[in-house]
Amino acid sequence: MTPVTPTAVGDTAVVAPQRPPARRRRFTVRSVGGQVLLYLVLVAFSLIYIYPFLVQVATSFKTDAEATADPISLIPTVWSFAAYQLLFNRSDFPLWFANSAIVTIFVTLGRVFFVSLAGYALARLHFRGRGVIFAVVVGVMAVPGVVLLIPKFLVLNQIGIYDSYAGMILPLLVDAAGVFIMKNFFESIPVSVEEQARIDGAGSFRLFWSVVLPMARPALITIIILSFQGSWNELNHFIVSTQSPALTVLTKGVASLASGQLSQGNQFPIKLAAAAIMTIPVAVMFFIFQKRIMNTSEGAVKG
Repeated sequence: MTPVTPTAVGDTAVVAPQRPPARRRRFTVRSVGGQVLLYLVLVAFSLIYIYPFLVQVATSFKTDAEATADPISLIPTVWSFAAYQLLFNRSDFPLWFANSAIVTIFVTLGRVFFVSLAGYALARLHFRGRGVIFAVVVGVMAVPGVVLLIPKFLVLNQIGIYDSYAGMILPLLVDAAGVFIMKNFFESIPVSVEEQARIDGAGSFRLFWSVVLPMARPALITIIILSFQGSWNELNHFIVSTQSPALTVLTKGVASLASGQLSQGNQFPIKLAAAAIMTIPVAVMFFIFQKRIMNTSEGAVKG
C-alpha cells in the first residue's frame, strides 16, 4: 500500500499520499551483454544494407580502369569527376531528368487527389455495387503489372495518346493500393466529426475537402511518398507508352547506358553516377516526410 502523511489544514487533517520511491534499474552482466549483442547485430545488418549504396557512390568517382580492377573498394585511388562530366555533357541525362520530374509531379498530385476521392466514396458513400467495386480494387492489387503491359499499349495506341505526356501520365493517376489505404484510413475516422458539418448544410464534397481530408494527412503523406517513389522509378509503363527519344525518362535512359552508347569499357562509373543522382530525390522526399507516415493518432478526435 502507498504510505500517507497526515497534514493539518485548519481543524481538519488532510491525508496527502506519498509517491513510492523510484526503483533503480539494476544492470547485470547478462543484460548489458544482451544489449551489446543486439546493437552489434543491428549495426552489422545496417552495414550490409548500406554497403552497396556506398560502393555505388564511391565507384561513380573512379576512373573506368580502377572501377574494373577494384569495383567494390570504398575509397578511390584517384578521385575523378569524369563520369559526371560525361553524363551531363555527352548524354541526354538532363532531358531524362526533366521528363521524370514532370511526369512524377503530375502523377503524384493527380494520384493523391483521385485515390483520396475514391477512398472516401468507398468508405462513406452508400451506393449500389460499392462492395463489388471494392472487391475489384482488391483484385487489381493481386494482378502482376507485367500482365497488363500489352493491353495497356493497345489501349494507348487506340485512343491516340501513345508516345505523349498524356499517355505517360494518365494511366498512372489511379492506384489500387492507394485507394485501399485511403479507404481504410477514412473508415478509422469517426463519423461524428462530419455530423456538425452536415447540420450546417455541407455537401459530400465539402465534407470530404474541408473536414475529412485535413484529418487524413498521415495517409496522404504516405500516398505522396509511395506515388513519388513509384512514378520516379517506373520503367515498364514507359517502355510501352513511349518511343520518342524526347520523351525518355531517367529509368529508360539509365537502362540504355548498359548498351555502351557513351564510350568503350564497362562504364561502371557512368552507370553508378546516374543511379546515385536518381536516388537523391526519392531519399530527400522520404527523409522529409518519414515521421508523418501513417501516424493514425493525428486523426483522433479530441474530447
